[in-house]
Amino acid sequence: MSSFAFTVTHRDDGVNARRGVIRTRAGAIQTPVFMPVGTQATVKTLHPDEVEATGAQVILCNTYHLMLRPGEEVLMDAGGLHRFMGWHGPILTDSGGFQIFSLAQQAKVREEGVTFRSHIDGSAHTLTPESAVDLQARFGSEIMMPLDHLVGLPASKRTIEDATERTTRWLERSIVAHRDSDILTKGVLFGIAQGGMDRELRRRQSQFLAQCDVAGSAIGGLSVGEPKEVMASMLEEICPLLPADRPRYLMGVGSPEDLWDGVALGVDMFDCVLPTRLARTGSLFTLDGRVDILKARYRDVHEAVDADCDCATCARFTAAYLHHLFRSREVLGLRLATVHNLRFLARQMEFMRTSIEERSFEAAHRSFDERYRPVVRASSDPLPVA
Repeated sequence: MSSFAFTVTHRDDGVNARRGVIRTRAGAIQTPVFMPVGTQATVKTLHPDEVEATGAQVILCNTYHLMLRPGEEVLMDAGGLHRFMGWHGPILTDSGGFQIFSLAQQAKVREEGVTFRSHIDGSAHTLTPESAVDLQARFGSEIMMPLDHLVGLPASKRTIEDATERTTRWLERSIVAHRDSDILTKGVLFGIAQGGMDRELRRRQSQFLAQCDVAGSAIGGLSVGEPKEVMASMLEEICPLLPADRPRYLMGVGSPEDLWDGVALGVDMFDCVLPTRLARTGSLFTLDGRVDILKARYRDVHEAVDADCDCATCARFTAAYLHHLFRSREVLGLRLATVHNLRFLARQMEFMRTSIEERSFEAAHRSFDERYRPVVRASSDPLPVA
């Protein structure tokens, strides 16, 4: 069984932002924290040492992808997920539910679980709350997520209620499976609260989750295309209902402005494919907003993309060089951009932690908002999928 503890070390008067430490068997995690996504046991394009050098403390891996390829047997023969991928820090594994509903073919939900066909070869599979716990326990991740039932929005109130209530029942089964498991490599289990954009349903599910015997509280089903003010309103409703002595994890959020806003409302943990996916398209974060390194104006810019950045990319290479790499379709460009984006977010989390310690978070948040120009996502834009 994994040793696990969460301690809130600092609070900033007048705001809900908090500074803490999560202790796991694979090391401590300073919060608030952003977790890079290593969907298939790799943060795309990067060596684990490069990931660590960005300031990443914990990474997220995906149960759906790993159960299909390379498969449980290969991971067990390798000695577990950490040894297989060469990452020595903490790992959080999600249940794979989101990927089943977004990627798998012919997914069918029953009370027992989900049956689906692999997007890779069409092979048939079943994932239940119990098997999701068992797989993650065998993988050896420090933090495990239960199987939940996701529905695409917009959807009818009845559809959302049915899925949310099923998620509740599945969580109860997951807790029993985790408690009864004798797998020595099992980590701790978090719970997930769903509820769509229904305020009352969100309140009810959050109150239920607060009573459950889980190590942390995850908030699912937000940042799925709703306006930012709606997500903020939901978080204002949810966070005070979740236990203060457990980490709060907002799933699938990775825009810099959303991280600042989430921390302001009391969130401790975040993950998203957005920074690495954007990097591979040549979109880089700066304190003034994103820049598109493919644009012609960077052809002759012989200075760092971001003069304020201390990442390995900005310390050594110019915007002109990155522009050249992307225009030439050189793989190194993908790596350098990914290093930069992950370091940018890691530094933002460092700034937040420091400002909470110094009780200056509100001023730091305001300073960020005054400078950063977020991208306004059109309602028709695709959402990031791991």
